[in-house]
Order: sequence, then C-alpha cells, then structure tokens
Amino acid sequence: MKILAVFDTRYGNTMKLIYAAADGARAAGAEVKITRCKIVEPEAIIQKNEYWAAAHKEFEKIPEVTFADFEWADGYIWGSPTRFGNMTAPMKAVIDGISPLWLKGTMIGKPAGFITSTSSMHGGQETTLLSMMFPFFHHGAIIVGVPYSEQGLIKTSRGGTPYGASSVSGPMANQGPDEIELDVAKALGKRVAEVAGKLRG
Repeated sequence: MKILAVFDTRYGNTMKLIYAAADGARAAGAEVKITRCKIVEPEAIIQKNEYWAAAHKEFEKIPEVTFADFEWADGYIWGSPTRFGNMTAPMKAVIDGISPLWLKGTMIGKPAGFITSTSSMHGGQETTLLSMMFPFFHHGAIIVGVPYSEQGLIKTSRGGTPYGASSVSGPMANQGPDEIELDVAKALGKRVAEVAGKLRG
C-alpha cells in the first residue's frame, strides 16, 4: 500500500499527529510519503512567534504536495489545524486546486482519514474533521474514521474522536499531543493503510 499524508501546521502539533499516523500506516506494511501545503505566510510574520518559527524550520523541509503524489497513492491522510471550526486556508487551497483529479476520478475508491488540532477542548475539532471530509465524498473516496474498539477514544480527556485523530494544543499552542492522542493517530494511519490494502486487493 502507498499512503500519502498531506498536512498544514503552525506550531507543530498537527505535524506530530501526522508523523504518528505515518508510523501506524508503516506498521501495517505501507509505504508512506509525507507532504505539506504551500507556505503562504510571510517569513517575517512566522519569525515573530517563537513556537511557529521553531516548527516552521522542520515544516519547510518537507516537500510540497504535487498532482503526481495524489496519483501515486492508494490512500490519503489529511491534517490541518483548526481555524474557526474549519481547515486552514492553505489546506483549502490544496483541495480546491485538485479539481483535475476529480475529473479523472483519481481518488475514487481510495480511503482517506483526517487529523486536526485545536487550542482548546471545544475549539472545533469535530467540525474541522467533518468539513475536511466533504470534498472527498465528491472525489469518491472512502472515508475512514476511528472505531471505538480503539481504547484511546474511551480514555482520552483531550483529543481523539471517531471522526479522526486530534489533539488539544493549549492556549499558547505549546502543549504537544499526549500519548493517547498519538496512539489514536497511529490507529487511524494503520486503519487507512489496512483499508487501502483490502480495497486494492
């Protein structure tokens, strides 16, 4: 199985969840390619926030996603921080820009899972995950969530939902994902890879 992870991040929390999901997919035997959205914020703005600047150093080294990446993949993991209960503008720009793939049917029958992070418990985790799903119904993708057989969903006191992996980053965005949140992300990545394998087989 070949799994493509596409994500945006500001302070690195969504990136940590993406890495965990990639680990889960690899544990299921998948090859994983991690890519990012286009960086649109001015460097001067990024450098004004120490947490953003620190995460940006790692984020900018990751390759920007291409059309060829989408065609290469058997399944997808999408990750975006929350912006007012929705995905970020760079993530929306990626999704809006792949309409030629919709015309070709590139994603039909391929699984997709979703990841987000918020600053607070009720900061829009579930609305962001759900809103990220909508375009992929149009693409014909198979939406993959996290079932309650994953014990982290029962134990978590912060992030992690049946709609996808998530974390609570704190008001200063300096609270990384905890062990349970990372475990849910790994479970999501593993499930996307396993579903991709079954669908491809």
